[in-house]
Amino acid sequence: MTEHPEGLTHLRADGSAHMVDVTDKAVTKRTARAEAFLETRADVVSRLVSGDLPKGEALGTARIAGIMAAKRTWELIPLCHPLPLSKLAIDFEPGEERVRVIATVTTRGVTGVEMEALTAVSVAALTLYDMVKAVDKQAVVTGMRVLAKSGGKSGDWSVE
Repeated sequence: MTEHPEGLTHLRADGSAHMVDVTDKAVTKRTARAEAFLETRADVVSRLVSGDLPKGEALGTARIAGIMAAKRTWELIPLCHPLPLSKLAIDFEPGEERVRVIATVTTRGVTGVEMEALTAVSVAALTLYDMVKAVDKQAVVTGMRVLAKSGGKSGDWSVE
């Protein structure tokens, strides 16, 4: 079947979804950065950073959860391709009443890693939420977005 008339790459002409054929795309280095935020109280950020939460050390737990999730993105998002991730870093920037979660994902492949970066920050932020909910039932995960991408046919892009 041919692509949808409006050029939507994941839809066939009959409107059914399909996985895009990337067989002939060039293998290039591809990197993406994404962020999300856990918004909470200042005392909770302090406890999170010091590891003094009822569920234990949150940052390390969230880092591992984000890495594990990114590696399984293709199993969670139906039209994503499985990718061999060559580098995945998750960092935390504690602020006064929030923690910024940043993921940087790299591969050498035929398609980008934006979804892997978004999955990493989503699950890392959700894990932080899970770790603090006993001490702040009003904590919120917000601001998930792609910050930058590089590689591939469409080239580089950044909001930073």
